[in-house]
Amino acid sequence: MMSAIFSLSVSMAAWDLSVTVEELGPEAPPLKVSVTSDLHIGGVILKIVEKTQIKKDWSDHALWWEQKQQWLLRPSWTLEKYEIHADARLSLTPQHKPLRLGLPNGTTLRLQACFSRPVFQTVMGVCHLLNLRHPEELSLLRPMEVKKKKKDKEAEEEVVYDLTGLRTSSGPAHTLSNGMPMHFADSLQTEAVYKMLSVSLPAPAPETITKMPRPTSLMDKAQVHSRWLDSSRSLLQQGVQEHDRLLLRFKYYCFHDLDPKYDAVRLTQLYEQARWAILLEDVDCTEEEMMLFAALQYHIGKVSLSEPQPMTSCPAMDDLDSALQCLEVKMEAEESITYFVLSHFLRPRPKRLTLKGYKQFWFAFNNTSISYYKSKEESLKEPIQQMNLKGCEVAPDVSVAGQKFCIRLLIPGAEGMNEVYLRCENELQYSRWMAACRLASKGKTLADSSFSSEVQNIQSFLAMQRTNPGANIAQTDDSINTYSLVSPRYHKKYKAKQLTPRILEAYQNVAQLPLTDALLRFLQIWQGLPDFGVSYFVVRWPLSSMAM
Repeated sequence: MMSAIFSLSVSMAAWDLSVTVEELGPEAPPLKVSVTSDLHIGGVILKIVEKTQIKKDWSDHALWWEQKQQWLLRPSWTLEKYEIHADARLSLTPQHKPLRLGLPNGTTLRLQACFSRPVFQTVMGVCHLLNLRHPEELSLLRPMEVKKKKKDKEAEEEVVYDLTGLRTSSGPAHTLSNGMPMHFADSLQTEAVYKMLSVSLPAPAPETITKMPRPTSLMDKAQVHSRWLDSSRSLLQQGVQEHDRLLLRFKYYCFHDLDPKYDAVRLTQLYEQARWAILLEDVDCTEEEMMLFAALQYHIGKVSLSEPQPMTSCPAMDDLDSALQCLEVKMEAEESITYFVLSHFLRPRPKRLTLKGYKQFWFAFNNTSISYYKSKEESLKEPIQQMNLKGCEVAPDVSVAGQKFCIRLLIPGAEGMNEVYLRCENELQYSRWMAACRLASKGKTLADSSFSSEVQNIQSFLAMQRTNPGANIAQTDDSINTYSLVSPRYHKKYKAKQLTPRILEAYQNVAQLPLTDALLRFLQIWQGLPDFGVSYFVVRWPLSSMAM
């Protein structure tokens, strides 16, 4: 009986892989590369580069699988692991490509964006380039498709500022003494672009406002969310091509650590997005609030043209300011008095309009509920009615000139929404009750740390509406373009000569504000609107669930 040991060598069969190389031009035929299934992706790219005979830096290139809309970003994975066969159509293309990006202030930039990583990481790279802190607040969305006439297409040529040559380091951006990142100081053109991003632009022309698409229904507002890109998928996976135009917008309305010293671009772009939300009626506001928004816009536009760039910030002084701020917060926390119960005489208006109008009751606010009694002495007994404000809608009904301080509540109930009006006696009482109602609608109690700041915000808003008879108005009626400062609804309702004195009257109370304070005050009032941060979605239920 004979025995022997044999070694058997099995080699995998080679086959041709078709790869399109972008550097060879759109008319060039795909390259045929001989590969085996156990060849890793890095080896495939190496073979392709050798066959092109083009000497350049290929480190930014990667393979894109067209049929499966997938990037092949793991160089150690084999073709077999990716399940790639001879019928696959691959493309060797750069991961970073030029993209046109529209900012909230209307400026359009052309910059290098990552097409291979998730959109969330792409936004982080864009924000790092533009010196925008907290990129988690922003995202990308597709512009709304607007049908334009031939005359408009010929007349309107989009101005695009090219930033494709800017390069940043992976670490934190180094800034110059005026707050500008060093990579923007490479040329006078890039310096001019940065100043454009960090300084508010003049008010738009009334014709521009009227031509812009505005939501006319809740369905129109819900359509906005269908244009946001998926943050977990790449640009190329969502059909975005090189040189396409996208919009960079604040999507999540939680603005953390807004510091004017470091957030010149962020503060300006946030103001511009808020301004357009007011002008295009994305957020509803009262007539008095619109006049105040118009006055702040007018003031910000004037000061932006005359006020110099932000002062130099010294790191040592910044550390000292931070230490003093921490000490101040600690001392306030030790000495602060928290209001857990709020009680006053208020006047609710009955549901049916009668000649009696408002009637005075004793109201008590506890947790997220309000209760009212016939008198203060009966507050220890059962209330006439108790209303839970969690989830309700809170809207102001205020006229400082007329000494009218009312709160409008829409409280959800078993039979629908119940409308309740509360009338306060003075500004201080209104500020406290309005702050308590807003917190309660969000499920927060009077013990929340934001109660005091909410009261102060409301008081400062009322102070700006108060007329200052001692102030002199130097501007004439011709010095202000009123229709550029209010939404189109007021273009139809009032003439320009009717709006001008009302805007200038509100302007008296904000004329002394520095630019940064005016921007922050505008955002503060915007955030205090009832519809701020409210998003709408279209929900459809299947017929089977509705039948049940």
